[in-house]
Amino acid sequence: KKPFNFKIPGIFEAVLNLRELGLSDLGTQQVVKSVLPWLSPQEMSRPLCVQTVWRTSHLSTHSFFHNKYVFIQSRGFKTLRTKTRRLNSAFNRQVESEGITPSFMKGFLTRDKGVEAENIDGLLKDKNIPIGQQESFKRGFAEGFLKAQTLTQRSQDSVRRTRLILLVLLVVGLYGISKTPFISVRFRTTSGLDSAVDPVQMKNVTFEHVKGVEEAKNELQEVVEFLKNPQKFTALGGKLPKGVLLIGPPGTGKTLLARAVAGEADVPFYYASGSEFDEMFVGVGASRIRNLFREAKSNAPCVIFIDELDSVGGKRIESPMHPYSRQTINQLLAEMDGFKPNEGVIIIGATNFPEALDNALIRPGRFDMQVTVPKPDVKGRTEILKWYLKKIKVDPAIDASIIARGTVGFSGADLENLVNQAALKAAVDEKDMVTLKELEFAKDKILMGPERRSAEIDKKNKQITAFHESGHAIVAYYTKDAMPINKATIMPRGPSLGHVSMLPENDRWSETRAQLLAQMDVSMGGRVAEEIIFGQENITTGASSDFDSATKIAKMMVTRFGMCEKLGVMTYKDLTAQSPETQAAVEHEVRVLLKDSYDRATALLKSHAKEHKNLAEALLMYETLDAKEIQLVLEGKTLETR
Repeated sequence: KKPFNFKIPGIFEAVLNLRELGLSDLGTQQVVKSVLPWLSPQEMSRPLCVQTVWRTSHLSTHSFFHNKYVFIQSRGFKTLRTKTRRLNSAFNRQVESEGITPSFMKGFLTRDKGVEAENIDGLLKDKNIPIGQQESFKRGFAEGFLKAQTLTQRSQDSVRRTRLILLVLLVVGLYGISKTPFISVRFRTTSGLDSAVDPVQMKNVTFEHVKGVEEAKNELQEVVEFLKNPQKFTALGGKLPKGVLLIGPPGTGKTLLARAVAGEADVPFYYASGSEFDEMFVGVGASRIRNLFREAKSNAPCVIFIDELDSVGGKRIESPMHPYSRQTINQLLAEMDGFKPNEGVIIIGATNFPEALDNALIRPGRFDMQVTVPKPDVKGRTEILKWYLKKIKVDPAIDASIIARGTVGFSGADLENLVNQAALKAAVDEKDMVTLKELEFAKDKILMGPERRSAEIDKKNKQITAFHESGHAIVAYYTKDAMPINKATIMPRGPSLGHVSMLPENDRWSETRAQLLAQMDVSMGGRVAEEIIFGQENITTGASSDFDSATKIAKMMVTRFGMCEKLGVMTYKDLTAQSPETQAAVEHEVRVLLKDSYDRATALLKSHAKEHKNLAEALLMYETLDAKEIQLVLEGKTLETR
């Protein structure tokens, strides 16, 4: 029952507990024979490192002792039982210290060791070089060494050059980042804020260059007087408004007026667009406003002009898309409040949408002076046309007032474009000067689009278009309150196949009921002419735009102008908010007006059928007729051959 000690010379020494093995009833010899296979003296005398068939097996042994103490698990699909490995690993294995370097890293960190030799002779001896080849070996070794030295020197020079180039590129890149906007907030918060805002002297722009807005010039004259002679106002204790807001549609001359104010007063002019203050970085707009006003104060007296003010001074709202949008307008308000009385800095803002401005911006003490800059009337258009016609070679016989009468609704920019288009047309036609023909051509091109001479229109459609346009002209000519005719043409322009233009004698600031009904009758003339000449089944879609115009006029007469006896003078801006009965009544009255207009046009064209036919034939022959030629045709006279 005591532990059993036994020793096999040359193999191992072990202590076995027979009770643990279940062999407590066996004797010593039985234990040895049962537990260990018999070893021959030859096998026991062999070194342990030599493997035998007995020592290496991939099968389980018949002995429990071998299975427990001699089997060694090996990586792979089989287990390896080896007596030698058991003895070396189980009893005599020494733990190797890996230090701080993991085993899988040793292959990457360990370099191949070269031949350890102190000199060339030792190397020859280690390599066993024959005596006859030793001299060649030494020569080759020396040449290789020199070549390696040269390559090493070249490699080192290349590395130095590469490092120098990379260093230069890094410095240049950092400098570029510091000077480039929208790259890094760390280097620059915005662009242009660290440089001075350069003012412009407007000595060549005065009120003489501004035409067609006399009322606006008169209102801005007091601003000019203040900038010229501020003591005149301060002596009486008066204060000029800090800001002047110019309100008007595009192209009416708001920017030109602001420049003229600075030019008349001979003071520096600072120009800024509202969109320039809106950037992607937080605080950019506020910083630019601070910089602009700081420069202006240092150069007072001066004029600051902010174009498109609604883009920077819009109403402040809570927007998740622009959570910092308030900062810019708040800074603008603070800068305007920071002006001292009569400091000499005038802020002029321009906008097309005054309703979009923040109320705090247009209150008294900021932009408290508002000047409306409307589109010019016929007198203003005449002055503008004369101003621009002076800059080109033009026929002295041209009457600018005729062109002005036919350009209702044109702004100053539109009139400048008209004169320029006429000059281009004259140059294309190789003419020495611009005549009325080129001006009319440019006006039609702007109003109706370019001519489509390449459009292939068959004879039937040309005939329908001629009678259609003649119907408009006949109704306009014989209706008392209609506008005078300017031109009739069947030349395709833009989306239309023909057109009849009117030429009012003066601008109409308001229109009578008779004038509105006359406009409806003229619109109906085209469709009525088609129905009379070609029949109900052959009417075309060419009258769609005419019906749009007539319906719009009729609806405005009923719902806005109070020109309906049945519904009275009540207005109906939003018909969807009215009762179904009211909506039906409005539609009925509109239909009545349209039907009456159609009937009047029908009666008029039937009573002037001969004139209608003559005018249509003249259009087919000449393609375009002016007012005098239309009058001659309707009077039965013959036109001159072109």
